[in-house]
Amino acid sequence: MTNAPPSAEPQEYLESLMRAGKDAMKRFDDALVSAAGVGTKETLSSGRQLFPFALIADLQREYFKLLWRFWNGAFLQTFAGGAHSDIALAQGDKRFKDEVWQEMPYYDLLKQSYLLGSRQLHEFVDQAQVDDKTKLQLRFYARQFIDAMSPSNFPATNPEVIRKAIETRSASLTDGMQNLIDDLQKGRITRVDESAFEVGRNLATTPGSVVFENELIQLIQYTPQTSEVEKTPLLIVPPCINKYYLLDLGAGNSLVEYAVAQGHQVFLISWRSAIPETGHLTWDDYLEMGPLKAVDVVLDITGAERTNALGFCVGGTILSCAAAVMAARQQHKLATITLLTTMLDFSDTGEIGLLIDDASVALREATIGKGGILPGKELAFTFGTLRANDLIWRYVVDSYLKGATPDAFDLLFWDSDSVSLPGPMYCWYTRNTYLENNIKDPGKTMQCGVPVDLSKIDVPVYLLASREDHIVPWKSAFSSKDLIGGAARFVLAASGHVAGVINPPARNKRSHWINGDLDSDPQGWFDAAEESPGSWWPDWDSWMKCHSDGMIVAPDKQGNAQYSPIEPAPGRYVKQKSN
Repeated sequence: MTNAPPSAEPQEYLESLMRAGKDAMKRFDDALVSAAGVGTKETLSSGRQLFPFALIADLQREYFKLLWRFWNGAFLQTFAGGAHSDIALAQGDKRFKDEVWQEMPYYDLLKQSYLLGSRQLHEFVDQAQVDDKTKLQLRFYARQFIDAMSPSNFPATNPEVIRKAIETRSASLTDGMQNLIDDLQKGRITRVDESAFEVGRNLATTPGSVVFENELIQLIQYTPQTSEVEKTPLLIVPPCINKYYLLDLGAGNSLVEYAVAQGHQVFLISWRSAIPETGHLTWDDYLEMGPLKAVDVVLDITGAERTNALGFCVGGTILSCAAAVMAARQQHKLATITLLTTMLDFSDTGEIGLLIDDASVALREATIGKGGILPGKELAFTFGTLRANDLIWRYVVDSYLKGATPDAFDLLFWDSDSVSLPGPMYCWYTRNTYLENNIKDPGKTMQCGVPVDLSKIDVPVYLLASREDHIVPWKSAFSSKDLIGGAARFVLAASGHVAGVINPPARNKRSHWINGDLDSDPQGWFDAAEESPGSWWPDWDSWMKCHSDGMIVAPDKQGNAQYSPIEPAPGRYVKQKSN
């Protein structure tokens, strides 16, 4: 991934924020040049036209026609009480929600001119005669530039900032400067009231014990809440790029808590954020020291012959590869697999794939591929650029320009609690997934010394995707049904990558779609699917119970003679902060 996080040095930090638009525009220009073949053997003189002259003329004519209408409308509104035209805001765009943007002609014209220019740039890119991937890149970089250049991002052109400064007699500007200074020390934008949360106090509070640890993971066994539990345990593999407690945010908002309450024997991997001593770890190490070792410990503690396993996002990719390794080794240790918003086929990766190319991966391999660390802050900043208005510029305006104190929001606290990765592991992952898409092909990768073939995983699989997921497009997740050998059930949740997954039944929010017939393409599946209100969690629990091996008396303690409790959950690893 090519985006760099804000630097801890004040000058560089400010430049990384306020020059984001310039950097994005340079990327946009470079992409245009590359698409046109300028500077390569293929030039414009060879007859290739990125934008035909007639198209450019039409776009310019339309732009000036609409701009004239806005100027004329502004004049009529000011002096004759007339109406003016509006460029519609995108759904969910809250940058211009203040009534001043509509009622005062100056700010309305400023907004309308910006929106018109934005629309014209989008249309300009959409008409480019380039391949699909290049067009997606152009759209992404154009949006980065458009988002950065919004008049709402600058104090002189944001009426809310000006009004706040007048109302507070400039105290808001002073507070904003202090917020900026504080963030300079952190090297990142503060998006949440971090004093409101503490892991182990009001986050990750489901009772349990750490029963195993190595230099990469701690394994948590949760305390049963029912008199009987499922004989077959459940191992949860969270993503290694985030802290695990997204799945255990707090009472009433925890998938872990829910699973325990339904009578599952729940174990969970807590990944350790990379430190210099673990900067040498590879992808194979993550499989061997992560789920492969955890499965053995779970089976030893419970005495079960097999375990259920659940993976979320990258954790699902890791779990699937580990399951394929077990299959190649003729080890039948899994009863079912659940994959939540997981990609195994990286043909369509959405916008995040646009940030990974040959040059960026080669650079990483040269710098940290043999050892080193990819900082968690860099990963977090990269993901933030995918939704820059919501995750970057909103907080620049509220915190630095208005001097506001961020709200207390558990999901944002979790999202800001980043995890660093070992360089060798990260480089293998990006090359074999986003760049070359090797994992899906039988035998194309050697992992843990064996050829990996996902079709050899012959256990039932529950696949969940989220309809508005910008990290794992749901149609990509749908394709996993054709890669894993076991019988599949596919469920589509409403909302995005996180909110679609974390949806407790008691809140009765959102919905999900179900269709047992998977013999179609994704759109055909969706067209025939039935929408069900509320959470998908009960459907998953029912599916798990359909594959039950029966119930046993709940154990009265965690661990066993071989693996005795080390410390209470949530353990040390999840509390460690990354650099």
